[in-house]
Amino acid sequence: MKFSSLCLALFAVTSADAFRPMSVSPRAATFLQQSSSTEERALSKKEERLRMMKSPQFYRQGFKEVREGVEKSMEEQFKGEIVQQLRESNYIMERDGVKVYLAKDFGFCWGVERSIALAYEAVEHYPGKTVHITNELIHNPEVNEKLEDMNVQFIEKLDDGRKNFDTVKEGDVVILPAFGASFEEMDRFDKMNVEVVDTTCPWVSKVWNSVDKHQKAGMTSVIHGKYAHEETVATTSFCEDYICVKDMKEAEMLSNYILNGGDKEAFMKHFEKAVSKGFDPDVMLQKIGLANQTTMYKKETRAIGQLLQKTMMKKFGPAEIKNHYMEFDTICDATQERQDAVVELVDIAKTDGLDFILVVGGWDSSNTAHLLEIPHHAGIRSFHIDRAECIGADNTITHRTVTGEIVTEKFIEDLSKDVVMGVTSGASTPDKAVQDSLSSIFLLKKISGENK
Repeated sequence: MKFSSLCLALFAVTSADAFRPMSVSPRAATFLQQSSSTEERALSKKEERLRMMKSPQFYRQGFKEVREGVEKSMEEQFKGEIVQQLRESNYIMERDGVKVYLAKDFGFCWGVERSIALAYEAVEHYPGKTVHITNELIHNPEVNEKLEDMNVQFIEKLDDGRKNFDTVKEGDVVILPAFGASFEEMDRFDKMNVEVVDTTCPWVSKVWNSVDKHQKAGMTSVIHGKYAHEETVATTSFCEDYICVKDMKEAEMLSNYILNGGDKEAFMKHFEKAVSKGFDPDVMLQKIGLANQTTMYKKETRAIGQLLQKTMMKKFGPAEIKNHYMEFDTICDATQERQDAVVELVDIAKTDGLDFILVVGGWDSSNTAHLLEIPHHAGIRSFHIDRAECIGADNTITHRTVTGEIVTEKFIEDLSKDVVMGVTSGASTPDKAVQDSLSSIFLLKKISGENK
């Protein structure tokens, strides 16, 4: 039989003391003190993260001495005069036979601007050091190309999904992107002699706080998100037990299994890459909490929340719902505002007859992809491009469809007629990208008129 140090300490009390008010000998006191220090409660992942953030080599506030120059550089790189004119003219413009309706909320959100500023400031603050970044800073090709031009080293992704951290040496600088970094990555850098510049969006941190509450309540986290997306990878790393559902169809599969059970092997086969290690749906779906990737379509997240709440009420009864289900709204405000603005463009399309809606943003940008879904599901011709060069001088457009395919097709159906269009952009898209795209359309229409 093995005894804990606490038991051994108590055995140090003599038998003569057995029935007296207990006093602890010096030897026992020493054992008890050692026991309290070695058997302390393990810190939660949230507590560990907060501890890491207190390190003198961990930065979240940027570097004031280079800020003015960085702000000037960002304005020169990202500002778009045409976009500013649209803002000042009630988001409507007519030029060269093209009438443009600009969404009233679009483009860079404050979290993205903050992330870019922190990254640029880090490069300027550490001119003599090697600067790495664990992933794309944001899902915008032009911003990431700019970082490459600034000699920021993007950590290599290996074929099996892992990353090659061998290039990171002591004394280097590591930037954590806007999506955040996994707990394991943060822990690795915390144990190395490196400077860490954390540009994680505060809205992402809010999701991490939510899943921490799930863990404390003994709940499995249900994440509405894409399991391979950088943000969701980071979020799930702060969970103990989790399952990711990408859409309502998968949420319905989850709901059905909770209520009716079924083919466990088939269920696990479908979700094999979207669950925590050792996940058992027969055990781990008795108490669940919902959170989401911040860039998902908010209406769908709400619908999934209503479905799961009804599911747990049906299984355990209304009186027990608080013990079996928890939900927090973790869709960021900027995502919702941009989605609402596209809904307004759809309404304009129905009344004013827009020829198409153009969505500008990175092809791997989740929030931009969801903007495309809104006009697509409303039956309005729409295109998602990642840069102005997608619009060809031969009146073709290369774009990403809602299913993720990259296709090229005829763009403006009749160049002899005036064009009426709507335009928006994702939260990681600079105004300059929208301006350049509109300039390409204006030029295309102008040239077609000259060739009549």
